[in-house]
Amino acid sequence: MTLPRRHTSLSEIRDAVATARGQGQRIALVPTMGALHEGHLSLVRKAQDNADHVIVSIFVNPTQFAPTEDFASYPRDAEADIRALAGLGVESVFLPVQEEMYPAGFATGITIGGPATGLESDSRPHFFNGVALVVTKLLLACQPDIAVFGEKDYQQLCVIRQLVRDLNIPVTILAAPTVREADGLAMSSRNRYLDEDARRRAALLPEVLRDTLQALSECAGADRQEEALLRKSIARLTEGGFRVEYLSLRDAETLAPPTDDSRRLRLLVAAWLEKTRLIDNMAFERPD
Repeated sequence: MTLPRRHTSLSEIRDAVATARGQGQRIALVPTMGALHEGHLSLVRKAQDNADHVIVSIFVNPTQFAPTEDFASYPRDAEADIRALAGLGVESVFLPVQEEMYPAGFATGITIGGPATGLESDSRPHFFNGVALVVTKLLLACQPDIAVFGEKDYQQLCVIRQLVRDLNIPVTILAAPTVREADGLAMSSRNRYLDEDARRRAALLPEVLRDTLQALSECAGADRQEEALLRKSIARLTEGGFRVEYLSLRDAETLAPPTDDSRRLRLLVAAWLEKTRLIDNMAFERPD
């Protein structure tokens, strides 16, 4: 098994990209924060289907964490991550240290609105500005033809699409579907925070989403009925031990509240189970 080449500096990754381009290769980037699981590996496979040379970045980005969040304890295991990527034949891993991404005197930020408004931003107002900043830096460092992001972080996916459009960054953003455990729970690096009992109870989250979508499909798009169904679903999650931050139906493209004409929608949820914050989403199309 051949290990991917490790690049820890901007100059190293840019040299690797220049070499691949000189060989006529198409470049893909899969940005991650490590602690890789099958969901991440599905992004890599999609990148491999659409490019010749895949770069996986592993960087736990401090600018998207608030002081009270889990930056220090976020799971890190670069060696295990690299072994998993070697099993897929990944060519390059970009492993910058914090000082490489944010050197002394760093003083630039990005402010993003549009799909970043509400939902995650209501409780994490710092989050998407930090995501937008690090993704921009990674895209500039690796200069890929395509970059792959998962639908599991759906609001983030919409924010990155907006960012790329607004800044005219010459990259195609590809989305990969959410990968789920056997009981339906969306795969996440933070799932490892759950103890055995909480992990069992966490399966209620995707179950409620599925049941809510089924009920929504039967209520013919009536606003008041939709709102009542969402309240019932929140109550069901609360009874199951979750503390719900939001359960919201949004336009799938803009993430704005849906209008009467909206057809392609997304049901998004964030909820705490004990000390672990879980997010998920599912697609919904209103019946005509």
